[in-house]
Amino acid sequence: MARIYPFRAFRYNPGLVRAEDVVTQPYDKISPAMQQSYYQRSPYNLVRVILGLPELFDSEENNVYTRAAENLTEWRKEGVLSQDNEAAIYAYSQRYEVPGAPGTIEERRGFIALGELVDYSQGIVFRHERTLAKPKSDRLNLLRATRAHFGQIFMLYSDPGLTAEQLLFANPPTPDIEVTDEYGVLHRVWKVSEPGKINLLLSAMQNKKLIIADGHHRYETALNYSREHASQAADARTERPAGNLPQPPYPAAAAMMTFVNMDAKGLTILPTHRVVHGLKDFETAKFLKRAAEYFDVRPLSHALDVPQILCRLAEAGKSGTSFVAVTRTGNHLLTAKKAAVEARLADQPERQRRLDVVQLHSIVLEDVLGISAQAVLDQTNLRYVREASDAMQQVRAGDAEIAFLMNPVTLDQLREVAFAGDVMPQKSTDFYPKLLSGLTIYALD
Repeated sequence: MARIYPFRAFRYNPGLVRAEDVVTQPYDKISPAMQQSYYQRSPYNLVRVILGLPELFDSEENNVYTRAAENLTEWRKEGVLSQDNEAAIYAYSQRYEVPGAPGTIEERRGFIALGELVDYSQGIVFRHERTLAKPKSDRLNLLRATRAHFGQIFMLYSDPGLTAEQLLFANPPTPDIEVTDEYGVLHRVWKVSEPGKINLLLSAMQNKKLIIADGHHRYETALNYSREHASQAADARTERPAGNLPQPPYPAAAAMMTFVNMDAKGLTILPTHRVVHGLKDFETAKFLKRAAEYFDVRPLSHALDVPQILCRLAEAGKSGTSFVAVTRTGNHLLTAKKAAVEARLADQPERQRRLDVVQLHSIVLEDVLGISAQAVLDQTNLRYVREASDAMQQVRAGDAEIAFLMNPVTLDQLREVAFAGDVMPQKSTDFYPKLLSGLTIYALD
């Protein structure tokens, strides 16, 4: 049973700062250039907490994590961050133009609340991607230092009846927060504090299963932190907020999440392209010869531009697994030879064998290019890139030997894999747009 709770969020004081100056993209989507830009926008920009800049003489007593905690404490004292007086959930809409489809406008709707942290084995929360140790260690250090959650874990659930949409978005009020991010996405947030409406929504969510769309590292970090503080449950307060609204058994037992209905409009999944670098003695001809054991290999005309290449890739993907191999000597469309691929992946479930990313990682990266699974986990030879043009440019500039342009994983594929308890390779999905950090903050103290 999914347990969801309203909470008294800390939010930026609009009388002292502008939202566009202080909110950020999620920490793992902040490039060094974006980090510098955020620093320059405001001394209260959240980047100083979630992704602070290291300093020359950092030590155990003074480092990015201790400075994050100091900033959070100071901002609360100064009133830059103020806590809502009553427990609430927060309706959240994102209006955006679909990348690669100029003029196509979508709106994704959901709500921000606390979600109980439970082990995957309980069959309530499901993952769909593997995680890496380094990001989890970093986020755990930040959580221990600040005792607060700044970004929301992106959760999917299924509700064909569109309960949340009818309760929260039928007659939306003027947003409390309205900000357009650097990608042109319009984010709107408003507080919903009516106990009756909240209880209706929480009741509708009780029987839902949740899939982590984005934020696997943060979820597992928060779960580990929750276990560290499980002894607090015995000492937890018994009083309830106004309206008899539920609350977590102890503060660390829940984390801040945004819940989005898989059956509603507005969900966009983008591909994440792979860029392979640091290979010794790579030769395109040898690669294509080995790849031809598993894939039909067809050269693409040099005259095709990036949108045309992606169009060819999408068309080929309608009838089977396909991706484009980009090398310095040319581009080639690889389409799976079904029998050969199934024989190679016979030890994996059919739902996995059909996935482009599984075939790419298991056959192309491991077998054809000789990149071990551990090297993939360590990102020794692999970079993940959202823009196809960026991936291609890295090869053309000599910064990589080969890149693979991918079709996106579908929502049906993700749902099937997640609910079966399987996982895809890391960075298999890229939900667009991202949830902004700093719209609401959940402080454990």
